[in-house]
Amino acid sequence: MALIKREQVAGMNIHYMRYSLEYFLDAQVEAGIKSIEFWTGVPHYYLDPMSYSDCKELKQKIESRGLEVKVFTPENCMYQYQFAATKPEIFEKSFQYFKNGIKATAELGCEIMQCNSGWGYFDEDREEAWKRSREMLSKLADVAQSEGVTLALEALRPEESNLVITVQDTKRMFDEINHPNMKVLIDTTAMGVAGETLQDWFDVFGKEIIHTHFVDGNPYGHLIWGDGHHNLEAFLTTLQNNGYTGYLGQEITDARYFKNPKSHDIRNMKTFEKFM
Repeated sequence: MALIKREQVAGMNIHYMRYSLEYFLDAQVEAGIKSIEFWTGVPHYYLDPMSYSDCKELKQKIESRGLEVKVFTPENCMYQYQFAATKPEIFEKSFQYFKNGIKATAELGCEIMQCNSGWGYFDEDREEAWKRSREMLSKLADVAQSEGVTLALEALRPEESNLVITVQDTKRMFDEINHPNMKVLIDTTAMGVAGETLQDWFDVFGKEIIHTHFVDGNPYGHLIWGDGHHNLEAFLTTLQNNGYTGYLGQEITDARYFKNPKSHDIRNMKTFEKFM
């Protein structure tokens, strides 16, 4: 029985950071992938508080290969911009950076931009960092509304943040922002590290879940399916049982995939094809 459509699997370019944009796009075609979650790492796209790369050129390269960009994901872990920045000038630059990300999302004809809570210093009051994150995300949700874009909020791992790292943290932030252009993204790695299940997230958020970073894990690692211990068929069945029709972003970040990433995407897609 089919559990997903081919178009739901969204290839990502993070593990192609040492290859050209064109190589990544051609690899997606060869792997049989139709949809893209586009990561804005500098090797493939430039985004800063003042400017961003030509979206018309990027869109042409994507669409000429029969692909569609469905989710836009500004780099926000390795670079200096984050959602709960402490210093006022960095907070403002981060806001302008993500605002440009929203504009680029709209120019690409894409409806969803990924976001997270950012992080606070471990030697400061967590609630102070929480307030900054909430302020940033609330302001960005207003921008998203004006641009016809929806933000998808994901939880992070404890190594990445001390703010939104569980389903209950996500619920608190989601409720406090309370904005129609702020929805929810499930990251299966953060979920697994927190000891949660997909059903836990659907029980809390239901139809507010509009995107997933849907990868295998142990539970750590953003792995190709079959390289971790998650049960793909069971995960896909949970999605279907909850009426999920969004995308499955392949956020593959383990270093083992940085060499010859195309071979891993092909292997990954063959695993998914059993359930299409």
